[in-house]
Amino acid sequence: MRVLYLDCGMGAAGDMLTAALLALLDKDEHDQFLRDINAALGGKAVVTAEPAVKCGVQGLHVHVVINGEEEGHEHRHHDGEHHHHHTGIKEIRELIESLPLSDAVREDALQIFNSIARAESEVHGTDMEHIHFHEVGSIDAVADVLGVCLLMEKLAPELVVALRGIPWYEGEIKSELCTPTGAALLRWFVNSWQTAPVLRVETCGYGMGTKDFGQLNAVRALLGDMEDEEDLYVLACNLDDMTGEELGFAQERLFEAGALDVWTAPIGMKKGRPGVLLSVLCRPERTHELTACLFKHTTTLGVREDYVRRYTLRRDMRTADTPWGPVSVKTASGYGVTREKPEYEDLAKIARENNLSLREVKEKIK
Repeated sequence: MRVLYLDCGMGAAGDMLTAALLALLDKDEHDQFLRDINAALGGKAVVTAEPAVKCGVQGLHVHVVINGEEEGHEHRHHDGEHHHHHTGIKEIRELIESLPLSDAVREDALQIFNSIARAESEVHGTDMEHIHFHEVGSIDAVADVLGVCLLMEKLAPELVVALRGIPWYEGEIKSELCTPTGAALLRWFVNSWQTAPVLRVETCGYGMGTKDFGQLNAVRALLGDMEDEEDLYVLACNLDDMTGEELGFAQERLFEAGALDVWTAPIGMKKGRPGVLLSVLCRPERTHELTACLFKHTTTLGVREDYVRRYTLRRDMRTADTPWGPVSVKTASGYGVTREKPEYEDLAKIARENNLSLREVKEKIK
């Protein structure tokens, strides 16, 4: 499984997340990203990236420049007075919907801004449609959000992991560490809040913050592969007074109730009676429902529960060509193993229509 792990020990901001993800790309992809995001922004902001070193660690720093001023600086009139236009969530939505982006990136960006506006509305006690952002700040945030959304689409992780909770605490560092934009991005993209998983790391990137502290102010991103493993349970019971038809019906109902697998094995019971061991593999949240299902559809008086850990190969599907048409091929990989198996129904259909054996069709798969 392709996993992205975000180490946010010093919080997160939109530009830091953008830089950390950008650092995972090679030079050509890096340059193409900058061209893509600046083309999408259409001159409303200019995004650049440059190497940066903090606490002896090299990473990237992303700059967002609007009307000649970098993100975080006040926008002023020529007379030196502060000048703020205000932009509502409606205008932000219209801007995002007008940009030349994929549907997936546009939808991600819209959902993230909706969550920011919703949080702001709760803080200020008003409807989210009445929330306004300073114009300069809103364009900064649009650039940050689009940057992360575009990079997530490019990297295409199957799982995004970060530490449980979005960091907020008071300590020696007297500064905002996790910005509203950073929090919204993490909340939208992170699938699992947990400690760092065991990865075969493919690449690592550091997105540097603007401020300097006594410790590294950066988001670290790790991209790599993780073999699929999960904690499961096996429910089991011994049966010696059910017909084959009754057992078959019970198995059907167990699968419908969410069992991952159901199987039987012949066993010898007390007084030499032959019996059947019925076993059910399930996820932890399904144990209660499946236990109830076992009591309802079998004659057992007791169900045993055992914890197991299952390791699985990563599964996918590809389409292969044959002289008679396409065939779906199941693939499985991981732990240094790769396997493929053509879909039986596709093979059988071609074999019947062309008076061939299954083996003859398999031999022609490309």
